[in-house]
Amino acid sequence: MKKLLSLIAAALICAPSAAQAIEPSNIPPTMLPNMHGKSLTTPVAWGASNGVVYAGVGGTINAPYTDEADGAAVLGVGVGDPVKNLGAQISLISLDLDGWEEYSMSVQLHHEFNPATSAAIGVENVMLTEGGDSDNSFYAVVSHSVQGDAFMNDEGSSKLHLSLGIGDGRFGDKSDLDVINGKGEHGTYVFGNMAYELFDEFNAIVDWNGINLNAGVSKTFWVGQYPLAITMGAADLTDNSGDDVRFIFAIGTGFSI
Repeated sequence: MKKLLSLIAAALICAPSAAQAIEPSNIPPTMLPNMHGKSLTTPVAWGASNGVVYAGVGGTINAPYTDEADGAAVLGVGVGDPVKNLGAQISLISLDLDGWEEYSMSVQLHHEFNPATSAAIGVENVMLTEGGDSDNSFYAVVSHSVQGDAFMNDEGSSKLHLSLGIGDGRFGDKSDLDVINGKGEHGTYVFGNMAYELFDEFNAIVDWNGINLNAGVSKTFWVGQYPLAITMGAADLTDNSGDDVRFIFAIGTGFSI
């Protein structure tokens, strides 16, 4: 399940990079997505770009079918301009926090059609070293911040965010232990997430990763001018995979160079 852990860390620190569009005064301005965590285990189409560097760690207690915790760390950079053309988010992931011997890479290309809507394609867990239990997972996803006065927060951003995507690999292929334990071989290959800002800088999140349902919260703190996003939740809420509900967490930050 290390392929899942790497995404927990990576998804936490993806942030929208578009500036507020300049619109005619007689048209209500488009509400941008808020800057807090929007997913637990699934991609969002808003990605890092324009020289943003990010880092984070994530983990699960306990890993499925074991009595041990597991974790991963990510370091990445966002380049390009998703408003004018494409942004590229490139992540280096350590899948082994004990020996630091297993590494993979994930890449996402994303484009913002307008300040509220973005689309992305990507690949997760391209192994860079020998070993590891991760396989490539390709995906496509669209994300949208819902508009309307009822969904506007105090900063003028949207409170409600939705994503829908399709993918292979971890989005539909269950683990060997799931198969052995009668959970079936395949999921839906369709995933999605929903995040709603309950109050300032605090999102409630639900996501379906193609295999199972997860729920949690994410809050952004500020240390000087640097954001520190903390996400935690419960994974495997149904009997579709795994042997029990488990605690997942991630912490990350980013800055522009």
